[in-house]
Amino acid sequence: MRMVFVTGSLVHGGAERHTITLLNRLTERGHECHALYVKDDPSQLARLRPGAGGSIACLEARRFFDRAALAELAARFTALQPSVIVAANDYAAMYAVLARWLAGTAAPILATFHSTKPRGAREQAKMLIGRCLFPSADCLVFVSSRQCRYWRRRGLWARRIEVIHNGVDAEAFSPPGPGGGAAVRRRFGFAAGDFVVGMVAVMRPEKNHVQLLDALALLRAQGVPARALMIGDGPLRGEIEHAAQARGLAPFVSVTGLQEDVRPYVAACDAVALCSVTEAFSLAAVEAMAMARPVVHSDVGGAREMIVDGHDGYLFPVGDTAALAGCLARLADPGRAAAMGASARRSVEARFTESAMVDRYERLCAQLCAGLPAPEPPAAAAGPAWPPINNECETRSQST
Repeated sequence: MRMVFVTGSLVHGGAERHTITLLNRLTERGHECHALYVKDDPSQLARLRPGAGGSIACLEARRFFDRAALAELAARFTALQPSVIVAANDYAAMYAVLARWLAGTAAPILATFHSTKPRGAREQAKMLIGRCLFPSADCLVFVSSRQCRYWRRRGLWARRIEVIHNGVDAEAFSPPGPGGGAAVRRRFGFAAGDFVVGMVAVMRPEKNHVQLLDALALLRAQGVPARALMIGDGPLRGEIEHAAQARGLAPFVSVTGLQEDVRPYVAACDAVALCSVTEAFSLAAVEAMAMARPVVHSDVGGAREMIVDGHDGYLFPVGDTAALAGCLARLADPGRAAAMGASARRSVEARFTESAMVDRYERLCAQLCAGLPAPEPPAAAAGPAWPPINNECETRSQST
């Protein structure tokens, strides 16, 4: 297949990382892959490997809707005559749908959607556009069943709907050996007995870093020698560091800044926490689980599809800092943390490998190219095998 991947940019984000992984892996499987990104943020450009037959180009859009960029995308569709177009999220899908119409190509569009709750007026406006244009896509892929139901209840649909969980390279993100992470622990001054809680997330409002600070204060008040390792960077870094200082926690909080390879830092952690108020299906959480680190995750998006509460991690209600601290306190027991981490690793190997994810996308693209309808579910199944939704938590996360 000749495949064209369209993203809004190459900024450091889950949707962009997911698209780059698909392009690279499908190129390795012999497909001709091309990458086009709308706005000129090439932060992850070095990760793209389209192969000798592929290409990479930026459309140089200078505003939200740029007619010149749209015309350029249409011209590239005309020149490439793709077998299938893969667009990541609503912004890229808007450009892909309109450019396909301008180019007059019949190539099917597969749109992947990685968001749940829109952030702010700009995001909500983009979703209004998405509701109008997603139905023109031939297939819309959600990354969790709960995310799928959230948006379908709000009128988001396409000709075909699929759910494909994010996957991780289980070989690359393997559990560290003895002493793994020791160099990072020394660098940040962590003692052997410190309980280090990691958080891998861009420092944006929806990731809710300050809640981890509040949980850290509760843990230390209970006598747990807890430290926080915040892996990443972002627009709220200054505010988060100021909040740590104001709470008297600055000596116990370390911020790594942006890291291209997070594995040495995750290896230095005893557990990983995600406090997000909105999430679809966290790739950072799956990567931590693959490295045998138990994850404490707010009960949003696809967290219940990823984590079996009390078995390979813990879930806590959104905004409930006492519950978050309680879960982390239980993981301060090294034996419990190690057992849960091992279970987390087995869960990833069984359900969330990158190869299984790419297999499903490859089959789906082939079906779309061939004009095949969605396969019927097994006769024994009345519908998709989706886990039950915690409605109380879902409602609370929407209003947070």
